[in-house]
Amino acid sequence: MSLQGKQHSIGVIGGSGLQGLQGLAHVEHIEIKTPYSDTPVNITTGQLGDVHVAFLQRHGVGHRVPPASINVRANMAALKHIGCRQVLSLSAVGSLDENVAPGTFVVVDQFIDRTIQRQKTYFGPGLVGHVPFGDPTCARMRDALINVSREKALALRTSGTYVVMEGPQFSTKAESNLYRQWGGTIIGMTGMPEAKLAREAEMCYAMVAMATDYDCWFSGEPPVTASMISERMAKISASANALVADATTYLSGVNGEDCQCGCHRALDTAIMTAPAHRDPEMLSRFEFVVSRIRQI
Repeated sequence: MSLQGKQHSIGVIGGSGLQGLQGLAHVEHIEIKTPYSDTPVNITTGQLGDVHVAFLQRHGVGHRVPPASINVRANMAALKHIGCRQVLSLSAVGSLDENVAPGTFVVVDQFIDRTIQRQKTYFGPGLVGHVPFGDPTCARMRDALINVSREKALALRTSGTYVVMEGPQFSTKAESNLYRQWGGTIIGMTGMPEAKLAREAEMCYAMVAMATDYDCWFSGEPPVTASMISERMAKISASANALVADATTYLSGVNGEDCQCGCHRALDTAIMTAPAHRDPEMLSRFEFVVSRIRQI
């Protein structure tokens, strides 16, 4: 399926506590087959106000998929293939900063990737590429999210470093304090490789992380539990949905292909393999994601 006629379609990825989007109209459930999975990717499309959006629940219906088992390559490929040029991702996280209290919305601008089990790239033997990633999120999208969050008077942190751990266990106190020393603001299990794959797919990407706890380092609160995350996400889910609704209206005014950050041209300087030596099968799979790959 292609949504090329809806060029301003925005992908929204929900995590723990965000199983769907409130107020979504003209709902359609679609399955997208990709070259990166034997099973299709389930996406819900519809209208938020006047904006066409595509919603993807990263953990699946009923939260069945653990973080390290999420097929992020297939998810991001499916969103790009159906016409999304911008992706707004939401994630429940723990706070590593006493000033980022539970209930705070953090507009992420940096990541520290500690994951080790996940497929993180569309490149490989036969097609070698290295995308720029110094600024892993789209500045234009971040500005829009900050403006909307301020208008809605949300508890807000306008920047933050997201430490992405493998899981599925939560941190030890030693790990949590180490990440604080590194300058981590928040910690979670799903921020990577979403951002990396979005860049390779030439999509604008931004993440709003919602602090639900203080991980395990803070003596003033009990250590995080799964039930704690669920309970606290339930309290802020209405605010999260309202943020998405207003943010997508802001973001719909710019086609991702017009982004001044250059997200949509990330592959222009990335590919190292000489054209005559590029693997045809790799190119064919990548073409599902970036249709212009053979012209680069």
